[in-house]
Amino acid sequence: MYTWCMQVSTASRESGRDRAYRHLRETVLVDPAVQGTFLNEIELAQDIGVSRTPVREALLLLVADGLVEMVPKRGAYVPPLSGRQIKELMELRGLLERHAASVTLAAGAVPLALMREALAEQERLVDAGSEAETANVFIEWDRRFHQCLVDAARNELIARTYAGLRTRQVRVGVAALFRATDRQHAVCLEHRSILEALDSGDEAAAHAAIEDHLRITLQLFLEA
Repeated sequence: MYTWCMQVSTASRESGRDRAYRHLRETVLVDPAVQGTFLNEIELAQDIGVSRTPVREALLLLVADGLVEMVPKRGAYVPPLSGRQIKELMELRGLLERHAASVTLAAGAVPLALMREALAEQERLVDAGSEAETANVFIEWDRRFHQCLVDAARNELIARTYAGLRTRQVRVGVAALFRATDRQHAVCLEHRSILEALDSGDEAAAHAAIEDHLRITLQLFLEA
């Protein structure tokens, strides 16, 4: 109850700009369908429940993040992620996740329970219905699976850096689900391979499983 009260209190103090920024990063920009489109500031302001000024301020922050471009006389444009950007994303994720695997294995701090919980939620979604209906939730659990490993390395700067990849990570992950048949099931198998390697304490196998998982996702875009 205390934690919930703290969350409510924090939310109540959140500025209009911060609320707009969070909504855009966590809800709007993770949708692959918005790539290559212009955002409507009036509609965004209505959806978020703020005026256009906080929305414009949030969009300028997203420009600095490289997620949005401001086009004169046209407005906020969401550029599609290029093959190079996706490749760079996977390379960075690989570096951070392999490092986290090494650190947590050495410290005996691999968050196996949390990772198994995330995988179980993904497997439940696979059994629950169509990929189209579960894609966003499935990829959010996918992100948590990887984030909790990175967090367990107990390096705040690395954890924040990885968390900052969320928008790109979710957008790419959702899009990847529709580029191969039964991709959700394959992701679960790849995650299980990562877990088994970590559980066995085999650092080389864990690195290989992480690399294979990211390589397969990247390949879905490079072969398209």
